[in-house]
Amino acid sequence: MPQISLKQLFKAMTILKLAKAPQPPLSHPGATPDSDRAKRPSLAESPATGQELTPGDRVEGLGDFGKPTGEVGTVEQTNEDDAVVKWDDDGHKRLHQYLLKKV
Repeated sequence: MPQISLKQLFKAMTILKLAKAPQPPLSHPGATPDSDRAKRPSLAESPATGQELTPGDRVEGLGDFGKPTGEVGTVEQTNEDDAVVKWDDDGHKRLHQYLLKKV
């Protein structure tokens, strides 16, 4: 029986490339393909970066993707990350500053 070196063995073995899997069928006609689902929607308005909130500032709350929520209030306390806001129609709430926009 002839001796086969590892080098010859590796040459003899070929690694088959897997065929690219097709996209799964859509759940219903007109559905968004999986390849497009991971894309995030663009922001309605990008929150102002670097804006400094100070007590007494009037602010509007921002919801998902930077869309205004319609809530308006006055800043009572701030630090570099958060602000305590007294909403006009509700009570007080502590929020991250990126969820607020000066009015």
